[in-house]
Amino acid sequence: MENLDDLLRSGAETLGRPLTDEAVSQFRVYADLLLDANRHMNLTAVTEPAEIYRRHFLDSLALCRVTNFDGKRVIDVGTGAGFPGLPIKLAWADCDMTLLDSLQKRVSFLEQVCGALGLSGVTALHSRAEELGREDAHRVVYDIALSRAVARLDLLAELCLPFVKPGGLFLAMKTGNAEEETLEAAPAIEALGGRFDRTERYQVPGTEAVRGIVIIKKIRATPDTYPRRFAKMQKSPIR
Repeated sequence: MENLDDLLRSGAETLGRPLTDEAVSQFRVYADLLLDANRHMNLTAVTEPAEIYRRHFLDSLALCRVTNFDGKRVIDVGTGAGFPGLPIKLAWADCDMTLLDSLQKRVSFLEQVCGALGLSGVTALHSRAEELGREDAHRVVYDIALSRAVARLDLLAELCLPFVKPGGLFLAMKTGNAEEETLEAAPAIEALGGRFDRTERYQVPGTEAVRGIVIIKKIRATPDTYPRRFAKMQKSPIR
């Protein structure tokens, strides 16, 4: 049987962020809680422990390739079962992580996980991104916004960039070739105060999967008109 601790350790080293013994232990508890909760709620379609380590944990940790999270204030928009934000928190204990999701049951699960792991400096919030992004306590205050959500990049940019302060980053995790999607989102990124930097391609350790991280720098404040209601974003995307 595959040793999951070794799988995690070697994969994290490949991605440039070796893990402490404590972090490895925390990932083990996280996986157990995820599999247990998934029996009665839809958190992930991945149910094999080794695949959870590869397709969720190591895929999330690929973000370590593109920036340093130490001491940063980070928000994970549409976090679901905690990806990619919670693995980043476990790898970078000194970052301040907000896990945002629109479903209370997911937030309750994340609160359970954070409690079981004894984590500090992490908050799970139940809200819609387009609403929270207009609140003074969250608008233009984060160093980094993350998203692994399945949505077009122009929509994700409108949901995520309002959270980020000038000089910060929005990191969007994408499958396959995101070039066409990035070109389509260019007007939205510009209008929202961002600038496309590059797409960092990587192979998920232990798999054949090649994915990309779209890196967007926040260069100026997002206009007050954004974010709009999600239905409005879908109906009238920024072009």
